[in-house]
Amino acid sequence: MARLFGTDGVRGLANRDLTAELAVDLSVAAAHVLGERGEFSGHRPRAVIGRDTRVSGEFLSAAVAAGLASAGVDVLDVGVVPTPAVAYLTASTEADLGVVISASHNPMPDNGIKFFARGGHKLDDSVEEAIEARVGEAWERPLGKAVGRIVPSAPLAGEYVDHVVSAVRSFAGSDAPLEGVHVVVDAAHGAASSVGPAALAAAGARVTTINASPDGLNINEGVGSTHLGPLQSAVVEHGADLGVAFDGDADRCLAVDHTGAVVNGDQIMGLLAIAMRDAGTLYRSTLVATVMSNLGLHQAMRREGIDIVETAVGDRYVLEAMRDAGYTLGGEQSGHIIVSDYATTGDGVLSALLVAARVAAKGALRVQCAGIETLPQVLINVRGADRSRVHTDRDLQVAVGAARRELGDSGRVLLRPSGTEPLVRVMVEASTPEDAQRHAEALATVVRERLSL
Repeated sequence: MARLFGTDGVRGLANRDLTAELAVDLSVAAAHVLGERGEFSGHRPRAVIGRDTRVSGEFLSAAVAAGLASAGVDVLDVGVVPTPAVAYLTASTEADLGVVISASHNPMPDNGIKFFARGGHKLDDSVEEAIEARVGEAWERPLGKAVGRIVPSAPLAGEYVDHVVSAVRSFAGSDAPLEGVHVVVDAAHGAASSVGPAALAAAGARVTTINASPDGLNINEGVGSTHLGPLQSAVVEHGADLGVAFDGDADRCLAVDHTGAVVNGDQIMGLLAIAMRDAGTLYRSTLVATVMSNLGLHQAMRREGIDIVETAVGDRYVLEAMRDAGYTLGGEQSGHIIVSDYATTGDGVLSALLVAARVAAKGALRVQCAGIETLPQVLINVRGADRSRVHTDRDLQVAVGAARRELGDSGRVLLRPSGTEPLVRVMVEASTPEDAQRHAEALATVVRERLSL
């Protein structure tokens, strides 16, 4: 059987791959595994459930709640909230488990189930594997008062808003950290359609909101952080100071400056790293980023005396590196930003507040990001390649070494084997688009010649 858990929970086409029956079974298995590990020792277990705006989330969240309650777990059903809100509320309510029903930036027909452990942290791989192994097993069901209760708890979303507003006040050292700033918010018709604009307004911003009318079907549809065109147009049209865009579950955020130019996740991380370094809150003056972050970010951080620790692609690897060493800032170019002083996972609403606070304090976002360039990058996917030999084929390694020597400090070469299919990704960054294209095409040719299946 194919693995259920991927890098971000269980995902699939809702009602075909991800069914109500599977949602029940996963929830029961999670309750059993955590219970047997002593997570519920000495008290009645409790879980927090939240979802994004997909229509399938209605039946899937009901199924998750039913599964947990049938296994003796009390459920606080928060309704539609961002993924980071579930993580925060899992910690603040001292729940034993958090569950998010969302497929993040994926198209509407998809959905997913992701679990948080006590404290709002992602489950370890070993726990996910144990849950997967127990799905569908026979079990003895609790009866009578031992059955869990399901409590509608939508007002808890307000506690999350209070939390992120308190966080940005602490970050900026001001009770009205966004005063005088006009922000356009693209909510992607997703989970932050209400709480995102509310948090920005509560922190003092003037807010113009677009794409915040979810109908269960329009989440991420041509809008949000994966489709920035509408936000760019709205920022210019309204003469706003900046725009921010969330994805469907608001665990990521990208921005647009007052001219409509895109500010990507690398630039947001660089901006926040400098701010936190100056405030003395950037642990060991270090930023955690994945191997896909642009060389321009590395060069900018080097000039600022800030180190970068690189991880594999995926916010879970960024989180692992941060937790292992105690680093306080990390993220991905896609806009997953983790500020561990305030959050246990990527939080798009919090990122939006922090970026807006820097605009309020330091002026135009365009000026602040001027030193964090994005060097030309070319990515070529070579299909039909033996990905297992990417790092061992001698001729390929010779070609990679030659390209790196020619590019020197002004460029970067990265070959990434796909984890799921016979595909190798060739990525080259250089000071000019022509150099990036030339080296990428040359290396892709070597990959085809040497690794073809």
